[in-house]
Amino acid sequence: MKLALFDLDHTLLNTDSDHSWGEFLVNEGLVDPVYHRQMNDKFYQDYKAGQLDPIAYNEFVFDFLTRHDNHYLSALHDVFMQKVIRPQMRPKGFAAIKKHQDLGHEIVGITATSDFITAPIFRAFGIHNIIATNAEVIDGKYTGKVAGLPCYQTGKLKRLDQWLNGRPVSESWAYSDSINDRFLLEYANHAIAVNPDDRLEKLAQAQQWDIQDWSI
Repeated sequence: MKLALFDLDHTLLNTDSDHSWGEFLVNEGLVDPVYHRQMNDKFYQDYKAGQLDPIAYNEFVFDFLTRHDNHYLSALHDVFMQKVIRPQMRPKGFAAIKKHQDLGHEIVGITATSDFITAPIFRAFGIHNIIATNAEVIDGKYTGKVAGLPCYQTGKLKRLDQWLNGRPVSESWAYSDSINDRFLLEYANHAIAVNPDDRLEKLAQAQQWDIQDWSI
């Protein structure tokens, strides 16, 4: 197997889908604007600092899911896609995915953000193998809890290993913007830092990794 691994937020997208979802809920008048924005911003700053508690953050995000049925949530996500996400999908991301598709590589979207938010976005990019932090569902309803191991920092490698299930990888590529993904980038034969944050840029320069600008 030749494997291409794509992070989502600020890599394939010009935005952070998790933080943008919180802002979307505020702007749509669906949550308490002061409290939700304050918590959403705090967790986002923690993420950028590499200090996020992924359980606490995802339970904050999942609380909204517990209060609504799946039909409503799916329809709301469609609105989120149209209003917020589609304008932020990077053309160079589509091009990189197509390059790997044309070469017959196995393509995986891998993100710390929840499957509820990201699975439809990855599919819109043409990626159907998705490794994300999973929202627990029991009897068809969201519980507000995280199911299994969060797909964050070293957790991405553990979740990838679970997904591979012993299948050998002969060559791999990894694309990400964030220092949180240094472990994923170090795993890959070919590491590509896409519009990297300051710490990842320094690491990429030191490791002589490819640095690319996908912004539009």
